[in-house]
Amino acid sequence: MTNNIWSRYIQGANTLYYSRKLRFDDMFKERWKSVFDLDDGKRLKILEIGCGPGALAGAFHRWYPNAEITAVDRDEDLIRFAREHEKGIEFVGGDALSLPFAEGSFDVVISNTVCEHIEPKGFYGEQLRVLKKGGFCLVLSSRKGINGTKYKDLTEYEENFWEKTKKYDDSIEKYAVGKYSALESEMPVIMEKYGFGNVSTDFVTIALTPDDPKFSSELAHNIINSDRYSDIERLDSVICSYPEHFTEGEIEIMKSIANERYDERIKKYEKGERVWDTNVLVIMVLRGKKF
Repeated sequence: MTNNIWSRYIQGANTLYYSRKLRFDDMFKERWKSVFDLDDGKRLKILEIGCGPGALAGAFHRWYPNAEITAVDRDEDLIRFAREHEKGIEFVGGDALSLPFAEGSFDVVISNTVCEHIEPKGFYGEQLRVLKKGGFCLVLSSRKGINGTKYKDLTEYEENFWEKTKKYDDSIEKYAVGKYSALESEMPVIMEKYGFGNVSTDFVTIALTPDDPKFSSELAHNIINSDRYSDIERLDSVICSYPEHFTEGEIEIMKSIANERYDERIKKYEKGERVWDTNVLVIMVLRGKKF
């Protein structure tokens, strides 16, 4: 069954797409490919589960030009966004617990920050079912990184606003957000428990620092604006989730403050005033084989 719960109430399409475009930018291609350890000379059939707006599927399409890429998500709006922004990929609406594919259809299945939200027996069971014998399952899971060096602290108005939202946040109970999170030591055990062998783990670390000269001006702007998208769409989720507790006026004030902050940050970058704000991502990668 498809819906638009995730994009409406949890994370918007722009938030997911542009943050993942950074994470899977071609400058990190070789590091990702070394961890995935796939034969890019083969005509692999690859399925991404929980593809969202399509950034990872798009990266696979670039990095494995001989592969056939299919991507599935149950959020209708995210699938629509993905079809508009990433070409050469088959985007399909469907549920990770009931994949609309025949047994043994794919050489590789991959997911990015999905396992935390889905009951593991069904999550791994469906991937095992649609994989060919000898196929690989790749699971990416965000771990604790460094995200404490923002350009500017929140204003008192923002702090009070977000403190108020905590009273009403029921996303874990209502939508199972992060309900199945597991420790780094638990994740490979879970993967083995539900049928995969030869399980291995690795970590990819990506530092997104706009002022670092290794980033082009375009990428630096994208890093800053990725945070902007996240802040703005988070506010859209608040008004959708709790319309009885927040007014459109409050939301517009919050958006105005956020946009002003990111506009100032971009001006500093363009004037060469280095701030050295950074966001360090740590992504755990599990790799298992179907025997």
